[in-house]
Amino acid sequence: MFSNYLIGLREGLEASLVVCILIAYLVKTGRKDALKPIWIGIGIAVAIAMGFGCALEFGSQEMTFQAQEALGGSLSVVAVALVTWMVFWMRRTARHLKSELHGKLDAALAMGTGALVATAFLAVGREGLETALFVWASVHAASDGTPRPLIGVALGLATAVLLGWLFYRGALRINLAKFFTWTGGMLVVVAAGVLAYGFHDLQEASWIPGINRLAFDISGTIPPDSWYGTVLKGVFNFQPDPTVVQLTVWALYLVPTLAVFLLTPEFRARLRGSGRGTAAPAGGKVPASE
Repeated sequence: MFSNYLIGLREGLEASLVVCILIAYLVKTGRKDALKPIWIGIGIAVAIAMGFGCALEFGSQEMTFQAQEALGGSLSVVAVALVTWMVFWMRRTARHLKSELHGKLDAALAMGTGALVATAFLAVGREGLETALFVWASVHAASDGTPRPLIGVALGLATAVLLGWLFYRGALRINLAKFFTWTGGMLVVVAAGVLAYGFHDLQEASWIPGINRLAFDISGTIPPDSWYGTVLKGVFNFQPDPTVVQLTVWALYLVPTLAVFLLTPEFRARLRGSGRGTAAPAGGKVPASE
């Protein structure tokens, strides 16, 4: 549940900040007439993301077991690739996000209503599709038969919407650079578990050999149905009896990716400057309507 809450919070907050920047810019420049096309574009993006998630869930149920495992494993690999690119992209471009969106919005305003809808759709749609895919892969990996993963996602998205509204109203100030750095690092850990489980799916689909070759088996020490086994599974996608392939893939992804993400001059500079005020995506707080 926690890992899915983190996904919903992290991805949802990115989308919320984009929406805040677009709306605040239009309000501050006296273009409230352009708000309706922006909301239409956002609504279309959300609807498509939800439809994509439903198509993944209900479409996979019509497949054979082997086809389900092959699809789940393949999409898990794709989801991890996308979320890895996303956390690095956000770390690199967050400080320029506001100016970039303002430039696109100025061009859209000059082109008309259709361009405004497209701008909002593209700005939010990418986050929505990435979220839908990664959430589906994470829920598929959890596979505990309870609604807890979906509840976690819903709570994370709700928290993100609330934070976005508070930022817009100017009622909340936190160091967003530090927030995205730490949540990005935690998301890499979650992604490692999803990737390992994805390879396990591919093994069950007979796409990759070694399904019966276990790296270790500590099911007796950490029973999967125990409360602590459930917590480890929910947070880290931990499996007490991984195959050699799973463990190898997990280590080869997690160690270098986390090292590159955290051990950089930018990360150390952010830690040193974490107590010097709010760092928003554009180098300041999210603009409010004034």
